[in-house]
Amino acid sequence: MQERKNFVRRKEDFVCEHCGQKVKGDGYTDHCPKCLYSKHVDDVPGDRANTCGGLMKPIRAEQVGQDIKLVYRCRDCDVEFRVKVSKEDDSEAINQVMRNAIL
Repeated sequence: MQERKNFVRRKEDFVCEHCGQKVKGDGYTDHCPKCLYSKHVDDVPGDRANTCGGLMKPIRAEQVGQDIKLVYRCRDCDVEFRVKVSKEDDSEAINQVMRNAIL
């Protein structure tokens, strides 16, 4: 049986590889608040154990209880995962993801 890993908080700044936005990380930041793209670097949030490194495209948004979660798909390996939107996320970008999912 594999040992379950726990969330690792990493306070890291980064430049979005999709839009070039400079992002100040708060230890929970896992995607660009401007374009919503992410990078496939974790197996468990914050562990940096995944070697794929592909860009994660936001493909749809889902309502989960009181939260809205973005669903991502890796452009390189097709893995999908969900993350909670942040109050810093661009509302128009979230709306665009929601509109594109309907098309």
